[in-house]
Amino acid sequence: MDFILLFKALILGVVEGLTEFLPISSTGHLILAGDLLDFNDDKGKVFTIAIQLGAILAVCWEYRGKIREVVAGIGSDKAANRFVLNLLIAFMPAAIMGLLFIGIIKQYLFNPLSVAMALVIGGVLILWAERRDHVIEVEQVDDMDWKHALKVGLAQCLALIPGTSRSGATIIGGLFFGLSRKAATEFSFFLAIPVMFAATFYDVYKNREFLEFDDLGMFAVGFVAAFISALLAVRGLIRFISNHDFTVFAWYRIVFGIVILVTAYTGAIGWSGM
Repeated sequence: MDFILLFKALILGVVEGLTEFLPISSTGHLILAGDLLDFNDDKGKVFTIAIQLGAILAVCWEYRGKIREVVAGIGSDKAANRFVLNLLIAFMPAAIMGLLFIGIIKQYLFNPLSVAMALVIGGVLILWAERRDHVIEVEQVDDMDWKHALKVGLAQCLALIPGTSRSGATIIGGLFFGLSRKAATEFSFFLAIPVMFAATFYDVYKNREFLEFDDLGMFAVGFVAAFISALLAVRGLIRFISNHDFTVFAWYRIVFGIVILVTAYTGAIGWSGM
């Protein structure tokens, strides 16, 4: 058993779980962490996709009551039907764009430079979103209509660019489109379920030739680490936004992005592709 590999899997699992649902880009952090750990080959890329399942199952567990309620009410409950329809509407834009352009995006944008630029730009957009007048049209996630869902779904397309953040695009997009912080955050969590399940299974299946039985331990460690850390991150974020805005995440993104650019420019860190 390669304990160094298991240690890398543990670190990447924690990074995935802590960053997946915060507006700071899990993909960007995983690209950077994989670069630093020298775990960015084809197998490493499949690994970082696969452990997303651990993170998304944490959301399923945290909101299991709501999920059971919606599933039980499909077909008979108007609120449940509207909720499912909103998720489907919000899911489609990124799904279509991903199928059309993910190959090109991975070829040209999955590198530290693109991540750094997206982190900085995303941080500036968050600051703008928080400093503008925020008119709330939707207080609770169940009050959303299909137009709100479509707008959030279109915003989610930006998350195809690594470093943008899926949760950041949907949450901040939700703020721009009249959702309260709680509604935008919870809808982002729920929207992650179909998006991440679909993306994970599609990507893992497409790259199944890189999977080996001997890697089962590595995947298990990353999966469990992602589940536990994501559960803590989701609970922490919900508590945090009850009394704070997203400004701290904006400054974190900006500073982190600048650090990447400075270390690349000075040669302090030999980032790949820079």
